[in-house]
Amino acid sequence: MSFYDKWILPRLVDIAMRNKEATRYRSQIVPQARGTVLEIGVGSGLNLPFYGAGVEHIYGLDPSEELLKMAMEKARGVTLPVEFLAHSGEEIPLDDGSVDTVVTTWTLCTIPDPVRALKEMRRVLKRGGTLLFAEHGLAPEARVQGWQQRLNPLWGSITGGCNLNRKMDALIEAGGFRIGTLETEYAKGLRPMSYIYAGRAQPLDPAA
Repeated sequence: MSFYDKWILPRLVDIAMRNKEATRYRSQIVPQARGTVLEIGVGSGLNLPFYGAGVEHIYGLDPSEELLKMAMEKARGVTLPVEFLAHSGEEIPLDDGSVDTVVTTWTLCTIPDPVRALKEMRRVLKRGGTLLFAEHGLAPEARVQGWQQRLNPLWGSITGGCNLNRKMDALIEAGGFRIGTLETEYAKGLRPMSYIYAGRAQPLDPAA
């Protein structure tokens, strides 16, 4: 891991994700969580203040030790029990059917193998559990898509592997989920970076 990736990027991520638009989506999605929660890509802990009284326990998973240190500091300001896991989304160290809600915000864009990670999320969810998500990804207009494809290599190199061109609803379905609610729109900002997929999904029955 380079000096930039280890020391500089985590701080840039923390600053960038404090913006008003990200906060707006957090305030809509995260309070829907219930029971035992697994947050994939907990990052610097910006979602933690938005969890409500219906949450009993939070597992915050992230492969970045530096981001987890920031999240631990923020966790001191919340009353809910939070347990941090230094792992990637492709290998979740929890038992099958052990969580009620999985939360992922601006995370699937960066995970190297998002379908594998989603299958892991499905594995750890209880039957009838919920995946809550707010992600940016592939826009519907060909012109914007063209810019996303052109910018993607450079964008990924400076953002720790973030991808602009992933069609998030298709990935979620490929990971074994049925999307129940989906809202798509451009958030305020440059269009190649701001097409949002937000909603909730349920794991398909293993026999489905």
